[in-house]
Amino acid sequence: MNRRNLIAAPFLQLGRKARPLIAGGFVLDAFPLGHKLRDRNPFPAAKQQRKTPLVIVGGGMAGLSAAWWLLKKGMRDFVLLEMESEPGGNSRYGQNEVSAYPWGAHYVPIPNKKSPLVRELFEELGLLVDGELNERHLCHSPQERLFIHGRWQYGLEPEVGLSPKGREQFKRFDELIGQMHQTGKWAIPHAYGQVDAKLEAQPFPDWLKANKFDAPELLWYLDYSTRDDYGCSLNDTSAWAGLHYFAGRDHDDKGPFCWPEGNGFILNHFRQKASSQVQPNSPVYRIERNGKQWRVRTPNCDYDTPSIIWAAPSFLASYIIEGQPKATAFTYSPWVTANLTLDRPPKRSNTAELAWDNVIYGSQSLGYVVATHQSVAMHRDKSVWTWYYAIAEQTPDAARKTLISKPWEHWRDLCLADLTKAHPDLADCVTHIDIFRNGHAMVRPTPGFLASPSRQQYLKPQPGLHFANSDLSGISIFEEAQYRGIEAANHFLTRR
Repeated sequence: MNRRNLIAAPFLQLGRKARPLIAGGFVLDAFPLGHKLRDRNPFPAAKQQRKTPLVIVGGGMAGLSAAWWLLKKGMRDFVLLEMESEPGGNSRYGQNEVSAYPWGAHYVPIPNKKSPLVRELFEELGLLVDGELNERHLCHSPQERLFIHGRWQYGLEPEVGLSPKGREQFKRFDELIGQMHQTGKWAIPHAYGQVDAKLEAQPFPDWLKANKFDAPELLWYLDYSTRDDYGCSLNDTSAWAGLHYFAGRDHDDKGPFCWPEGNGFILNHFRQKASSQVQPNSPVYRIERNGKQWRVRTPNCDYDTPSIIWAAPSFLASYIIEGQPKATAFTYSPWVTANLTLDRPPKRSNTAELAWDNVIYGSQSLGYVVATHQSVAMHRDKSVWTWYYAIAEQTPDAARKTLISKPWEHWRDLCLADLTKAHPDLADCVTHIDIFRNGHAMVRPTPGFLASPSRQQYLKPQPGLHFANSDLSGISIFEEAQYRGIEAANHFLTRR
């Protein structure tokens, strides 16, 4: 946000035509409990003890995927311990009288033909039927639009006012990506392919400069893309990860799959399957050796187990697991998500129809998605917009301090100032804004991370201890979380 917008932002409330002030507040604030774990503060001793063959720590998509796989293989005697009141991690969602809406992940692309685990799950979910796409769950048209030079265009690659230089470089970049994908070395999950060690160690801007990509429109689009999937600017992204965003997928034009609740659609399926195993409000504050067993301590119950799947973020392990070294190479991006409830749509700035995904050119935010976009109602004034902002222009530590120190009004005004560029009357349409602050939303694929000794150490299964978080992949997307969870589950089943 520039200085002028920030100064003007508090006065957006004054243009609301005597309407009540916008209500709202912070939601899902778990950082006090997280800091208590980090600082190794004491917890009350548990009054119960239980023996179990397996404990899964962490109820995000990796932990839930491990549970889903174990249940498919007939293994039911395990527990999944989740720190917060609901499992789901970045796939959690909310709901009000207007619609369900996401707090994080809000879509899944069409899975690659060579991604068998995702396709197996999607067949079970009914997203694929005998290998064919179930169009009921595909994003309705129009899918994406971009606000650029004072008007909307469909699609996110800049076209309005695109220079001849930019047009040539977009075409050449797309051709290079197509050639890379055809080699078969770029895959999702990336363990199915081959990581180019030279590209993985190289900063993305260096590769772009060496290949003569410098058009401002292309650089903005690539920076938007790395912020979208990785939460960081292209300056903090390895060349391999920056290219993998494009080269790793089959690029089926019919996708993506999306729902009002975002990836909460998948979460609900997992939660139903593992309802007997998931234990919410169970923060694991200490894991220690107990003879040949592990003792997993929570305020509610202590668990003695021979095996643990650690599906929580890897950086937490050294604070909780006895003797575990620090995950020094792991860097995480802070995020802000705002859900805005509107009682009427803003006035249309031109003839471009509201899309599911709406992005503002040059903004540091990722724009917003519309929760009611999938509705088949003929007319609907009320809606919920989900605004995403990865704080990529600061160091992660500085961004986390900003997250905690700034009041709700700061983020409300930042969000409104950003979206008012495209919707001047937006503040008069909004009745409620809730803000979710996520200090460690996703791992950053920094140059050299995949080859780092710190990551390699966490990849190796230890006796009775398997690491499963998607941060081990360096890319925090659903397919990687699923892969890591299932890999850890298979290690456990083999050892057992």
